[in-house]
Amino acid sequence: MGVSLAVAANIILAVRIFDVITDPLFGFINDRTTTRWGKRRPWLAISTPLMMLSVYMLFMPPEGSGAAHLFIWMMLLSIATTMIMIPYYAWGAELSPDYNERSRVTGWRAMFGVVGSLSAQLIPSAALLFFGLGGSANVLTIVGISMVVLMPICVALTISKVPETKEHVKSTISPIQGFKLMLDNAPFKRLILAFMLGGIAISITTPLYLFFVTYVLNAEDLAIYMLTFFYISSFAAVPFWVWLSKIIGKHKAYIASFTLFALSHPLYLLLGEGDFWWMLPITVLTGFAAGGFHVLANSMQADVIDIDTLKSGENRTALFFSTWSFTQKMAASLGSWLALTALALVGFNTSPEASNNSDQLFGLRLLFSSMSSIFYFIAIAIIWKYPITEDVHSEIRKSLEKQK
Repeated sequence: MGVSLAVAANIILAVRIFDVITDPLFGFINDRTTTRWGKRRPWLAISTPLMMLSVYMLFMPPEGSGAAHLFIWMMLLSIATTMIMIPYYAWGAELSPDYNERSRVTGWRAMFGVVGSLSAQLIPSAALLFFGLGGSANVLTIVGISMVVLMPICVALTISKVPETKEHVKSTISPIQGFKLMLDNAPFKRLILAFMLGGIAISITTPLYLFFVTYVLNAEDLAIYMLTFFYISSFAAVPFWVWLSKIIGKHKAYIASFTLFALSHPLYLLLGEGDFWWMLPITVLTGFAAGGFHVLANSMQADVIDIDTLKSGENRTALFFSTWSFTQKMAASLGSWLALTALALVGFNTSPEASNNSDQLFGLRLLFSSMSSIFYFIAIAIIWKYPITEDVHSEIRKSLEKQK
C-alpha cells in the first residue's frame, strides 16, 4: 500500500481505540434487537458482505493505495468483525443452559477455530509447494481469497442450521445501570481479569516467536512446521479439557491450563542454535495448554451471565461478550506492546544487516521463555477462589426457572 510502518502502527492503534466505543455500543444494540428471524441471526447475515468487502480491499489492495485506504478498510473490517463476533459468541452461550454442555459447545467452536488458524498457515504453504506461489503479496492474496470464499458458506450454514432460543427477555434498563450491575458481578470480574492476564501472556510470546526461531535457533525456514505442531496439539487437547472440566470443575481445569503454560514455557530458555527439534515437546505442551484456555473461559463466561440475568431480570449476553471482546483485543495489543518494548530495552536489533551479541540473544530467550509465566501465575491466583461450581450453577438455574 506504500504506507510506512509508523503510519500503519498509528492507524491500527486508532482502530483499536475506536473499539472502546463500538464493542459495548453494539452489545447494547444486539441485546435489544427483536426480529422474526431471531436476535442474533440477522446481524451475521447483515455484516458478512461488509466483512467480505473489507477483507478483499485489505488483502488485495490497489497498488500504492495509501494510508487513507488502509484506515477506511481497517475501520470497516473492525466494525464488521464486531457485528459478527458479538452475536456469534452470545448465540453460542445461549445454545444450552447446562453447565457441562456449554463446555462441549465452546469446545467444538475452539476446535474449528484451531482448524482456521492452521489453514491460514497451510493454505499458503500448499500454494508454494504445488504451484510455486510464494512471497508476501501472494500469501495475502491466497488467504484473502480463502476468507472471502469461506465466509458466506460458513455463515449460511450457521443461519440455516443452528437453532436460536426464543426465551429472550427484553432489555429495558439503561446502559449505566447495566454496567453497574456488571461491576457488581464478582465472579465475572474475577474471570475477565484472569482472562485478560492470560491473553496478555499469550500475546507476549506471539510476536517473539519468529524472532526466537530465527535468531536463537537459526531455523527461520522451519517456523511453519512448529506452528503446525502447536495447532495440532491445541486441537487434540480440546476434548481432554472438556472432559477434565466435567470431572474437576471448569475453574480448576482452567487453573490446570494456566499452570501447564506457566511451567512449560520457561523450558524454552534451555534451547539454543541447532535445537529446533528439541523445541517440539515444549511446543506440544504449550499447544496442549492453549486448547483449554479459550474453551473453558468462554464456557465459564456463559455461567457468570446467568448471575446477571438473575439479578437484572434481563438477557444481556451480547453486552457481556462485547466487554469480553474488547478485553481480548486490548490484551492482544498490550501483550504485543510489552514484548516488543522489552525487546527494545535489551538492545535487540531485528535489522537484517545487524547482529546481536550473546547478551542480546539471552535477553530474547529470557523474554520469550519466562516473561509470560509471570502473568499466568497472577491469573492463577485470581481465579483460584472462583465461586461458580456445577452445584452453585445448578442453584442459579433453578432460581432463573422460578422467575419465568
